[in-house]
Amino acid sequence: MNLKHISQIRICFLGESFVNGTGDPECLGWTGRICVNANKKGHDITYYNLGVRRETSTELRHRWFREVSYRLPKEYDGRVVFSFGANDTTIEKGQPRVDITESLENIHSILSEAKQLYPVLMISTAPCGDEKQNQRIANLSEEFAVICHELNVPYLNVFPILNKSNIWLEEARNYDGAHPRAAGYREFAQIVDNWDAWINWFR
Repeated sequence: MNLKHISQIRICFLGESFVNGTGDPECLGWTGRICVNANKKGHDITYYNLGVRRETSTELRHRWFREVSYRLPKEYDGRVVFSFGANDTTIEKGQPRVDITESLENIHSILSEAKQLYPVLMISTAPCGDEKQNQRIANLSEEFAVICHELNVPYLNVFPILNKSNIWLEEARNYDGAHPRAAGYREFAQIVDNWDAWINWFR
């Protein structure tokens, strides 16, 4: 048995542009930063950022397994972090891109399948620059919490914290109206770094 396979941790992060780290001139986003911090603490992490801009939960549902299973062979300690939902709430042609009922079906399908194969964490999406959309995001994030509780998947709702963050909101407003810069993602990363479920992954 190759002991390196046991000590190495491979983590796939899946979701949309906030997972991708769009807007961060340092190209780390929050996902890169929490992995940097974990590495500094001595954890051997291989980090896969699989965030796709403008992706909805319906699109993620169709791709996640193919991409994750390719990167997480069974002989490695593979883990998965999901964070999505903002794009579902975007209004196009007078309707949300994904109806909330379908969003809930998608997250239930994704998480129920993923948890059978890997340790899984779910993190809510973040605020954007539009107040009406933020209300839809807030509602969806709370509905996601219910699904995660039912499935016994650890869930972190960062939305209400970042929605009160002057750093996150001002950087998003001053950049493209939706995405922050480095300081905003640094704040997001700090929230995750202090989350018990993330901390316990490395104990």
